[in-house]
Amino acid sequence: MSVNSVIALIAGYLLGSIPVGLLMVRVIRRRDVTKWYSGRTGGTNVMRVAGVWAGAGTAIADALKAALAVWVARALTGGGEPWIEAIAGALAILGHNHSIFLIRREDGKIQLRGGAGGACSFGGAMGLWPPAGLIILPLVAAIFYGIGYASVTTMSVSFLAGIIFTIRAALGLSPWAYVGYAILAELIVIWALRPNIKRLLNGDERLVGWRARKKIQEKHENSRQETELTESEDS
Repeated sequence: MSVNSVIALIAGYLLGSIPVGLLMVRVIRRRDVTKWYSGRTGGTNVMRVAGVWAGAGTAIADALKAALAVWVARALTGGGEPWIEAIAGALAILGHNHSIFLIRREDGKIQLRGGAGGACSFGGAMGLWPPAGLIILPLVAAIFYGIGYASVTTMSVSFLAGIIFTIRAALGLSPWAYVGYAILAELIVIWALRPNIKRLLNGDERLVGWRARKKIQEKHENSRQETELTESEDS
């Protein structure tokens, strides 16, 4: 492995480690986002703490830093080492989820805080092949709208990227290294979302969007019916 390749991989991790969400919330709300709700620094938690625009800005910046990690790797290697580009993109996700700039001691252990990696996964895929973003984005939006779980949406990004890159690789349109990127990205994201996956399996995961509103309405309706039934029995 050349010196430039090593530099590209280190740069990928460091770019991913930039805690955009933490900085965004500090500027807007003067709060530490790692101490609110899920404690993650990604767009979803930033939105909960600082609003929709802050969350959207964080997601865009997180995607761009992963794309930049790929582009830097491509520039440093002359575009001739797709595996370095792929691994640099995956390392950007790893850096985002376990940032060297967010070292904390918790329960006697040293931990690196960060996000879950959804936006970074999207950015890395877009960096490898820009049109992938145009395919993934509407599909992810449909999944988010239809299912209502942010965690499932996050995991679907690299899964969809894997499908796209597998088809392209089978047709000889892109290297198999890009499929490797999608696999690494999915594994990193799944590791970060272990608590969410457990809640999904238990049926306790938090719904968002119209699914959440519908669930609240159903809960209120059931409560109203129970109250009416109790009152009729008392009378």
